[in-house]
Amino acid sequence: MYKIVASDLDGTLLTPDHKIAPFTKDVLNQLHQQGKDFIFATGRHHIDVASMREHLGIPAYMITSNGARVHNCKGEVIFQQDVQPDVISGIVAMAKQDPELKIHIYRNDDWLLNTEDPSLSDFHEDFSYQLFDVDNPPLEGVAKIFFIRDDRDHDKLVEWEDRLNEHFGQQANIAFSTPWCLEVMDANVSKGHALEAVAKEKGYGLQDCIAFGDGMNDVEMLSMAGKGLVMGTAHDKVKQALPENGVIGACDDEAVAHYLAEILL
Repeated sequence: MYKIVASDLDGTLLTPDHKIAPFTKDVLNQLHQQGKDFIFATGRHHIDVASMREHLGIPAYMITSNGARVHNCKGEVIFQQDVQPDVISGIVAMAKQDPELKIHIYRNDDWLLNTEDPSLSDFHEDFSYQLFDVDNPPLEGVAKIFFIRDDRDHDKLVEWEDRLNEHFGQQANIAFSTPWCLEVMDANVSKGHALEAVAKEKGYGLQDCIAFGDGMNDVEMLSMAGKGLVMGTAHDKVKQALPENGVIGACDDEAVAHYLAEILL
């Protein structure tokens, strides 16, 4: 059957309050005891995910920043692909003209933001941002840039998606992780390609992987894995992009854990 389980976090594995629920933790620990490998596959920062891995209590690889970073179970970086400096400077120069956009940057061990946002503490218990100057953004070691609006207006962000693709589509992978979060990575980065690299390192292929997700940033992973399951609460764009993939329940029902318990335990 499947040797590797890879899962997105927010909207997929985590509860709506962004926690790993007890039943999910129990199922993943049982799978580990049976020799299955679990992989976090998320847009989150690796430091953020490392604290979740510690809570989960099993050695797990971490695909973070949508595949721009991969850490093994010892916490060592085994893959890194940064956004190109000219793409960073060009995108920030464009985005800073829109006062409604909050500009986030994941750089190495740092999370940078162009303006204060106290609401983010609801998502991240042990990891917080520092402010950066949009007129002097960091150009090295950047895993991804992402944009959020306070009003969560998806259509306004779609306008930015189109604009960024027009200018940087050849050099960047631009995708929504949620309808209100638009993310930019290097063109060679995706969760799917990162999963392929991890599977290969462990002596397996993509056909040995089962994966779960709910965002457009999960599409490559869900289409490349041996089996890719879409959350029932995923945006319609995700379901339309993956019409052949199975659909399961919602994160507040721990649908991923229940599915895994049914087919693998």
